[in-house]
Amino acid sequence: MSRIHMVKNVSDYSRYVGAADRHPLVCVIDYAEVSPVRHSLNNYGVYGIFFHDEADIDLEYGCGKYDYKKGTVICVAPGQVGGKEDNGERVYLTGWALLFHPDLLHGTPLGKKIREYSFFDYRVNEALHMTDEEHDVLVSLMRQIQSEIDRRHDAVQDAIIVNYIALVLNFCQRFYHRQFLTRKLENSDTLMRFDSLLREYFDTDLQLSRGLPTVQYCADRLCMSANYFGDTVKKATGDTARNYIRRYVIQRAKNELTAGTGIAQAAYRLGFEYPQHLSRMFKQLTGMTPTAYCESLRKR
Repeated sequence: MSRIHMVKNVSDYSRYVGAADRHPLVCVIDYAEVSPVRHSLNNYGVYGIFFHDEADIDLEYGCGKYDYKKGTVICVAPGQVGGKEDNGERVYLTGWALLFHPDLLHGTPLGKKIREYSFFDYRVNEALHMTDEEHDVLVSLMRQIQSEIDRRHDAVQDAIIVNYIALVLNFCQRFYHRQFLTRKLENSDTLMRFDSLLREYFDTDLQLSRGLPTVQYCADRLCMSANYFGDTVKKATGDTARNYIRRYVIQRAKNELTAGTGIAQAAYRLGFEYPQHLSRMFKQLTGMTPTAYCESLRKR
């Protein structure tokens, strides 16, 4: 059984690696200052952003493995498990870690927005791979947050720190967008596999037992997290994965109606529980009801 280190507070991690506690809700760790460090497989109760300058470590994250190399950013959120189980080995690392407790964000705009940063739910094989310039930007921000934490605490310190963290997250968002754009060919391949998966789903009549395909189902079959999959589809098509599925379903509905299938029968064939559910989706996406669509076919 794996030995899991509980990181309920930022100090649980900073003390483990030998870093000083300077703030109860946030810590910045310069690994060069605390190395060598022991590995740890962590159950996080805090948010964390980790990147190493020189590393080649086989990490666990969720249910998978990941080869953690130079220039890779891993982001974790409360409730996630990641790292490498302590085997007694002490390793020399350079790089940085930023950990912050959810309580730091209470009552702040970032506290309301934090869930919008979908990269906290990515699987590690979908991690951010920074350019050298992007790496330097994050290092600069880590140093600024560290400098602020080292100051004597005052009434505005937490607000300043939260704003710095928001800046880090926004830069990570920008870097991820760059990564999506530079992987257009890979994203195009994802769309092709997405289309093939949807065709297979209906061609094998899975909809009769499972209902309409979901974003989570498609992401799982394509070995992606739902968030990363959704972001990939959005970047490639300008629309959500959910709407992509809905448009595919309505196109199949049109094919059924054009072939003379009745509305109710078409609905059941496509996996809708009730015909009115098909009618509602059809109207939302085409601007007309299935009945009106059938009438338009007869007028052609």
